Amino acid sequence: MTRYLGVDLAWGEGSTTSAAKETGLVCLTASGEIIAAAWARGIDAVAEWLSENAQQGDVIAIDAPLVVNNESGMRECEREVAQRYGRWKVAANATNRTRPWQGGVTLRKRLEAKGFVYTSGSPASVEQVTFFECYPYTTLVGAPEFGYDVERPRYKRFNNALMDVAAKRSLRASECDELIRRTALLSTATPALALESHPNTEMLVSQRSPLSDVPYKHREDLLDAALCAWTAALWHQYGDDRCQVLGKGDVADDDGRVAAIIAPAKPEQRAGARQSKSTTRQALTYSELLAEATKVLIRNGTRDLDGSTFALAKTKHLAALDALEINALSESGAED
Repeated sequence: MTRYLGVDLAWGEGSTTSAAKETGLVCLTASGEIIAAAWARGIDAVAEWLSENAQQGDVIAIDAPLVVNNESGMRECEREVAQRYGRWKVAANATNRTRPWQGGVTLRKRLEAKGFVYTSGSPASVEQVTFFECYPYTTLVGAPEFGYDVERPRYKRFNNALMDVAAKRSLRASECDELIRRTALLSTATPALALESHPNTEMLVSQRSPLSDVPYKHREDLLDAALCAWTAALWHQYGDDRCQVLGKGDVADDDGRVAAIIAPAKPEQRAGARQSKSTTRQALTYSELLAEATKVLIRNGTRDLDGSTFALAKTKHLAALDALEINALSESGAED
């Protein structure tokens, strides 16, 4: 049976004076069981882990630019991320050959040397290990299973609507915990992803996200690797029915490789779909309520985030927004 491996790659390769950052790694079976979950530092260690865990017929999804042919600007696949997913506040960093982070290109070369085959959308073969580039944000807003119908979760970067660093960290952790809660529901989905089936990923579910940056990033890397593995399963099992290839019209390199991102997609995220603002609003989570309340506070000139003025105003606005959420749920007939 085909297995699915996810790699949340640290783009920088490190140096003699600075170690490479951690890469998250997950191996998922077709039934949804996670049989390996780990972290590695450096391209050599990542390539070795993949070599040890991947077998003929497996599919690997890697969150990193794997093919970079452009000397400047951004790749076409990155441009199409913004065009197709911008409504959900998803965009990609610009990558070109002048950028210092080329770890994905180095990893691609290492994997090709081992006989693994890069794909920009061609079906995987049972006779080889196939790997492709993915982008977790497109998975989160492109797969209905996660329920992010309005915008991406803010679990990576700080929300600049908040002015206090402690508040930013708290909101980021809350967003991550909500994402983990939603991801844990994939244990009964098709394809399945059972976070609780491996000790390392089970801790994502059983423990709350830390506030400090280093342990938080450690946790986030493994979560993103699990999302990458699930993306590999989704593409392999459903192909173009559930995913699209971004950048497939770009110029190929001398060996025929095209810089492409394979991304889950709803009908309204595909080429030619009308990009209009959604007229519906899903029920707000607590973290979304807090973010919205803070925006109101800032707009109204209440900036003392640590004082009693903010606490009182926050309570007031959260109560009002919570009432709106309860009304919306009541009108829609939704249940807890």
